[in-house]
Amino acid sequence: MTQTAKLVSMVVPTYNQADYLGPCLDSIWFQDYPNLEIVVVNDCSTDHTREVLEDFERAVNEDVVSFASNFNEDTGEIERTRHPRYAKEGRTLRILHNEENMGSTRTYNRGFQAATGDYCTYIASDDVCHPQMVSTLVEPLDNDEADFAYSDMFVFDDAGRILREFKLPEYSFKESFGDWYLCGVSKIYRRSLHEKLGWYNNDYLGNDHELFLRFAMNGVRFKHIARTLYSVRTHDGREENVHSESNWGKLLDESRGLVRKAREFMAAK
Repeated sequence: MTQTAKLVSMVVPTYNQADYLGPCLDSIWFQDYPNLEIVVVNDCSTDHTREVLEDFERAVNEDVVSFASNFNEDTGEIERTRHPRYAKEGRTLRILHNEENMGSTRTYNRGFQAATGDYCTYIASDDVCHPQMVSTLVEPLDNDEADFAYSDMFVFDDAGRILREFKLPEYSFKESFGDWYLCGVSKIYRRSLHEKLGWYNNDYLGNDHELFLRFAMNGVRFKHIARTLYSVRTHDGREENVHSESNWGKLLDESRGLVRKAREFMAAK
């Protein structure tokens, strides 16, 4: 008997990234993994994000596509097979709209607190997941080899050109947290870790760095998958929100402080 695939919650926090949101959601929907919960949290975007989400929800329910499938000798026609554009089996979509702008970290937490999956991750709404991302990262969790799995990634620009391939180190506390923060963009982890170790810290812009260091310091098992499973869109030319000039210095200062914390943790052991 085939075991049912565990539910993976994919949280997509978004603010004013309407031009990128559709491709991001498509890249999640068309994963080869059979059991996904997609939770989108719109943080009071002032662009056309709401319209993009409404159209995506409509398309999921209504759009039909077709392909040429048979040449009919009797009629001379090339017949087409029609099917839904978005297969709905194994997919649930939840769209949440914040009533007021909550900022990135609180928006992340709202999504994760609404999630119900065995495993979870968040996807930046301007990034793209490669089709085998979820199935590949889930495997070591299913096999109880890890609690948190992460992979390599591409960095690409708005023209779709790959600027570089970012290969991360095999996991060690020193290389992943003590040298610099080198894990966690393309990742999936057990949702139960939030119940044990808390949520993303609202005091940090680098909320993933702080949380995943907290995980590591509390014995969470990390595993690096040496495959490129995710594409991160560069922020060059659109330095906004966390990546704005005013926030970038604070983000780097936070990361320096977290690296020092990791080094103090290693020294005390």
